[in-house]
Amino acid sequence: MHDVKQIRNTVLIGHGNSGKTTLAEALLFTAGTIKRLGRVDDGTASLDFEPEETKRHITIGTAFSHLSWKKREIFLADTPGDDNFVNESRFAAHVADSAILTVEAATGVRSQTEKFVSMIRERKLPCLICITKMDRERANFGKVVDDIRSAFDLNPVVLYLPIGSEDKFRGVVDVAGRKAWFFKSDGSGQADAGEIPGELAEEAEILRDNLMEYVAETDDELIEKFLEEGTLTDQELLHGLARAVQAGKIAPVCACAPLANLGTNLVLDTIADLLPSPDQRPAQMGMNPKTKELEERQGVADAPFSAQVFKTMADPFAGRLTIFRVFSGTLAGDSSYNSSKEISERFGQLYIMEGKEQKQIDQALPGMIVAVAKLKETVTGDTICTEAKPIVYDRLVPQDTVISYAVSATKGDEEKLFSSITRMLDEDLTLKLTRQQETHEVLISGVGQVHLEVIGEKMRRKFGVEMELKMPKVPYRETIKGKARVQGKHKKQSGGRGQFGDCWIEMEPMPRGGGYEFLDKIVGGVIPGQYRPAVDKGIQEAMEKGVIAGYPFVDVRISLIDGSYHAVDSSEMAFKVAGSLAFKKAVKEANPVLLEPIMEVAIQVPKDFVGDVMGDLNSRRGKVLGMDSADKLEIINAHVPQKEILLYAPDLNSMTGGRGTFQVKFSHYEEVPAHLAQKIIAEANVEE
Repeated sequence: MHDVKQIRNTVLIGHGNSGKTTLAEALLFTAGTIKRLGRVDDGTASLDFEPEETKRHITIGTAFSHLSWKKREIFLADTPGDDNFVNESRFAAHVADSAILTVEAATGVRSQTEKFVSMIRERKLPCLICITKMDRERANFGKVVDDIRSAFDLNPVVLYLPIGSEDKFRGVVDVAGRKAWFFKSDGSGQADAGEIPGELAEEAEILRDNLMEYVAETDDELIEKFLEEGTLTDQELLHGLARAVQAGKIAPVCACAPLANLGTNLVLDTIADLLPSPDQRPAQMGMNPKTKELEERQGVADAPFSAQVFKTMADPFAGRLTIFRVFSGTLAGDSSYNSSKEISERFGQLYIMEGKEQKQIDQALPGMIVAVAKLKETVTGDTICTEAKPIVYDRLVPQDTVISYAVSATKGDEEKLFSSITRMLDEDLTLKLTRQQETHEVLISGVGQVHLEVIGEKMRRKFGVEMELKMPKVPYRETIKGKARVQGKHKKQSGGRGQFGDCWIEMEPMPRGGGYEFLDKIVGGVIPGQYRPAVDKGIQEAMEKGVIAGYPFVDVRISLIDGSYHAVDSSEMAFKVAGSLAFKKAVKEANPVLLEPIMEVAIQVPKDFVGDVMGDLNSRRGKVLGMDSADKLEIINAHVPQKEILLYAPDLNSMTGGRGTFQVKFSHYEEVPAHLAQKIIAEANVEE
């Protein structure tokens, strides 16, 4: 690998169960990288090698491999299609030069396909569309292509037209080359050239004319010739097609059946011939940390070296494996400069990934996905480069967490649990660990129920620790709506010096968010000055513990108005107890209520689901504040009690077929309705 022009770096992307891993396996097998065609359902796929993946028959973490085809060095990234792990797909797309979008021939475009197309569009990636599973029942190539054309602005153009479908899928027509390819039945992935079947000849010619017109429209010189002569030469068509694909103006469409390894050699040809090399992609932009100015780095070998870490893998034995994409220059040494942290790090060896194995290499060029072991400080998102020519690329931003649980160790080994979670945090940026001050719980947050379940399984396997997940407590508050004037008296005599404290207080509510205010209105010396702060302290301690349900007390004004003392038996402690007693007594007479946290929620859904979502919000005691529109989506803004949306993510997924997303943040506190407050108070008293 000494020529950047021969490198192809592409990411397989698409909805769950669309055949990404099976296609990747077939490409590797056809190219001779692997000797056996693995199957996802059998747990034998070389790219789904983690136990959690073989158990669920889904891809959980992006897997990488490399193959050689037509003197091209092709780097493949096989990404998850499940919503719980879509962040892996986003980061892999960020460092790819092109994308292979997989769409199943029978089910076609799904709701999740939209998310993956948006990733392609966000990075402006040249795209090859593979219609997979052409040998399955109800496979309908034409309908799928039409659906893609109407749903997305990818401009799909048929490059290989299928000959037959379902169990009669036996070859494809090369539209540009005006020939047919008939698959060999030995599972090798190869095909023999032949004549176009008569029943497809007319359609193939129409598609070729369409292809020629599409290609001509993307190039000023070609469109001029096409308008004058009405045609292009074969060479002009192929060169124009490559330029149009690399510019993202056309997305060629292939038909294949990866599980039977049919059509994969032509997919490899398309990758090698049409998808761009790193030097054909726009320069990567970053900031010079010295001058604070933007700079660009071209994907060529003689530029200053720069790369970005986009994945970290934690291993209990091998330590941390750091995976990065080279954007510019050549890495051939055993050290690197981390410009994000301004430190130098040494490493032992460079590797490229081949499934769960690593292959040692001497140097890394632009476009290559490379791994090094045991970097101590470098984490996902960091930029590594030469110290003499530093650059810092924008950090990768993970998707927001949407579900949280209180976490604890099942066998009480909290230290081992949290050290294990910390190592998982390095590997998975979508995982969050926070401490809830109000409830004294530690919360683990993720992007879905399955996401957190997989984290638990990985920790059990890798570190031998079990974590227990429970519904988090809602941080309720207590306050009052009325006023009260009460006496708090603490008198105790048990031989010798006794205890005496006596105070009168007035309690009244403060505005919501007003906090706590203590007013000393003592006139004269009925309570000596040194004891009055003790009354305040006793009240504040009682506020922390709450009165009616054990939740912190807020928004109250206390006035100390009268009292008495004993020259011998009075003390700070006695007045502290008296203040606490007075506070608890006053609360019960001042119409106490519970407050609950209200969250500000922004829910993005396609227009068709707005009614269902708003109806569901009403059932959750939500208040819709208004609506906005953005990118074909409706944004519903609402206030919803926190208790009602603790597990909102799976419900929203169910309602919208996975097409809804939401962001949530704290807004304010409101009074809990009386009938619900009674239940919460009763439950709190039972727990005590």
